Amino acid sequence: MSARILIVEDEEALTTLLRYNLEAEDFQVDTAARGDDADTMLKEKVPDLVILDWMLPGLSGIELCRRLRARPETKQLPIIMLTARGEESERVRGLATGADDYIVKPFSVPELLARVRALLRRSSPERVSNVLTFGDVEIDREKKRVIRGGRAIDLGPTEFRLLEFLMERPGRVFSREQLLDGVWGSEVYVDERTVDVHVGRLRKVLNRGHDDDPIRTVRGSGYALDDRYGKA
Repeated sequence: MSARILIVEDEEALTTLLRYNLEAEDFQVDTAARGDDADTMLKEKVPDLVILDWMLPGLSGIELCRRLRARPETKQLPIIMLTARGEESERVRGLATGADDYIVKPFSVPELLARVRALLRRSSPERVSNVLTFGDVEIDREKKRVIRGGRAIDLGPTEFRLLEFLMERPGRVFSREQLLDGVWGSEVYVDERTVDVHVGRLRKVLNRGHDDDPIRTVRGSGYALDDRYGKA
């Protein structure tokens, strides 16, 4: 799955422009128009990167940035600060608060996209890489191909997204609810049992002709790629 980006911006036209361009680059995008709403969203789900406006209703971008840096789960979250303030002292203040980058309005959208990609390459290289590898399993995101042990694996679109999502975070256990949100999307209603069906289909195709199963079932919790796989 592509990286998830949260835009926190109260200018609707700018939010629309950013969302359009980010989604055109295959990023998943969430938005919030108020700082306090964004704070609530970030407590529920941490994205891969935040584009944060300095001046926001409810809670300022500076204060939200401070809060995010104070929490263990968002301490390393990449943050790009947007502001109409171009003075050096204000840029220093924004960076000192914990922002990773700073861009002054009006700005070039291609420049912002380049900065987004640069931050993601440093913080989550697996989220922007075209090829993911885990043991003898390889995914080529651009060509939508999967290879295991030199043999091409023919996966349906949902099984491909499911394997891609797991390979982005090998070893991490995901609940069925988290997999539904990450693979199907929070806007789509799908029964949790559907996850089991698609994991079963993925295993059947992926493991054909192989003894080892790279997918681990964690009873009562969910599924993960076994981080011991391929290391024996």
